[in-house]
Amino acid sequence: MSIIPTHRPRRNRKSQVIRDLVQETSLSVHDFIYPLFMIDGQNKEVEVKSMPGIHRYSPDRIIDEIGRCVELGIKSFAPFPGLEDSVKDRLARESANPNGLYLRTVADIKRQFPEVVLMTDVAMDPYSSDGHDGVVDPESGEILNDATLEVLGQMALAQARAGADVIAPSDMMDGRVAWIRDVLDKNGFSHVSIMSYTAKYASAFYGPFRDALDSAPKRGDKKTYQMNPANRREALRELALDEQEGADMVMVKPALSYLDIIREVRNNTTLPVTAYNVSGEYAVVKAAAQQGWIDGEKTMMEVLLSIKRAGADAILTYFAKEAAEVLRRG
Repeated sequence: MSIIPTHRPRRNRKSQVIRDLVQETSLSVHDFIYPLFMIDGQNKEVEVKSMPGIHRYSPDRIIDEIGRCVELGIKSFAPFPGLEDSVKDRLARESANPNGLYLRTVADIKRQFPEVVLMTDVAMDPYSSDGHDGVVDPESGEILNDATLEVLGQMALAQARAGADVIAPSDMMDGRVAWIRDVLDKNGFSHVSIMSYTAKYASAFYGPFRDALDSAPKRGDKKTYQMNPANRREALRELALDEQEGADMVMVKPALSYLDIIREVRNNTTLPVTAYNVSGEYAVVKAAAQQGWIDGEKTMMEVLLSIKRAGADAILTYFAKEAAEVLRRG
């Protein structure tokens, strides 16, 4: 005896129009924040070998790249500096130099594109001779949390003065959101937002990013301050603290291997949630596509859709420009 189904979910999949009508999640160019790498010099555009299609730009070329992105509808950018070892020291003093590569370029971008949103990175590693996100005790090798807050506060203030719209502390030091909020408010920058890297995990997916900036730790690792990939509840503790300390947005990093964390954070906050689709996640898709093992474009869009579906309001992704072109084609 055959049983005729009473419920037929396939009715809602029978045509493209119906599928579009009942689609629960959609991507828009407005969802994307585009990370950009800058290097000193002029007329430089150097591809990051471990990130096909991604380049490091000199200040003049980064202006050109932002112009191309704006034409595609991308209006939010997260610039990161690649610096020579000669300007690095253990206290990351270059991070507050208004005439240095990073702050000078941030100011120039805002002059030429006042409408774009710049989300500037607050962490010591690009400027540190130790390659860590915090001040390193020269004898014990311990990352000194409270001494680092002083550095981060001055870095954030310098970025706000240069024209940053959103300060994004990625260091994972305890109390840094409250410290930075206090420094900004006391210096007349209460309008500048903080997007905290709330749950930043000690991930193996950061390798290509560190290649791009030459910012890997000179010794040790980052496990005493970045989160254990095995932990879920700890992310909610970090979330509660960031909310109390005044964060305007919260982030999960990485994204693709932490979709469950994105959903946990989304379910436990009313703040906007961002997710960082990191360099290793990008490189895996690109490498497989180059080998012909997957359809790179379709995989890219599925990855981004999954991050949005998990609960992210915005996505930092190296796919931003390419995905914007796909969306424009419809």
